[in-house]
Amino acid sequence: MSRPEFSDLDAFVAIVRHRNFRRAARERGVSASTLSQSVRDLEERLGVRLLNRTTRSVTPTEAGERLAARLSPIFSEMNEALDEVNGFRDTPSGTLRLNVPGAAQPILAPMIARFLSGHPGIRLDITVDNNFVDVFAQGFDAGIRYDESLALDMIAVPIGPPQRYAVVASPELAQRYGSPERPEDLLTRPCIRHRFPSGAILPWEFEKDGEVVKIDPDAPLVTTSPDIAIRAAEDGVGWYATFEDFVRTAIDAGRLVEALSSWCPTFPGPSLYYSSRRHVPAPLRAFIEFVRSEAQHGDQ
Repeated sequence: MSRPEFSDLDAFVAIVRHRNFRRAARERGVSASTLSQSVRDLEERLGVRLLNRTTRSVTPTEAGERLAARLSPIFSEMNEALDEVNGFRDTPSGTLRLNVPGAAQPILAPMIARFLSGHPGIRLDITVDNNFVDVFAQGFDAGIRYDESLALDMIAVPIGPPQRYAVVASPELAQRYGSPERPEDLLTRPCIRHRFPSGAILPWEFEKDGEVVKIDPDAPLVTTSPDIAIRAAEDGVGWYATFEDFVRTAIDAGRLVEALSSWCPTFPGPSLYYSSRRHVPAPLRAFIEFVRSEAQHGDQ
């Protein structure tokens, strides 16, 4: 048996961790075909099959499970050791992988250029994903989510100011049907609803003076795309409830009008979160410091 290449072992561990060639390839910055070839080379050198591959899944064999279990802690220790050295550089380098929901884009987007200009050695890799997934199991360094979605063992750093929802429609639609005065009035007006990737369509929730009202209006349009929903609202299809950040420009331009503003209080904005149980790589530490600095400047 010839001694396997270090890079092939590293590729194998990444594939087992993700159970997916494409996600492992994205983490390592190579193509899926390159990783597949690395595993084939490794299996040939060891003379044993390590992965069971189908068109839909990748699972380790018993031999693969045992090898990955022994190698994973070793590679983790090596990466942490190298990253500690990286922390002594004047400008830390490496890739920072973030998983963020679509609602956080208006908050995160203005930060990107300022962060990268101050950290030229860091590469940002941002995936927009509204699903509730284990971002660490999928190779991300950190995620951005709202408080109700955070696990208890996570460290959360607020990344933006409070946010609020806005209920909007075109001026023509508001004039034709009249602006709702209470949330229940929307039940007799055309609405536009958002469907999450999971298939869920959440009720609209309103609050005023301690009174909470939830409604589930019918809709001539249901979509997973905020862009389609906002354009449809501007074109008079129906009332749409979404993050105010998404429609503020259209409101200011007069393409949309807002209703029920007193029923839409602010709520805490999203947080950058990362595991308290894991080593914090230098690119993530730099971003955490940047986020905290941004928050301090915003308070001044």
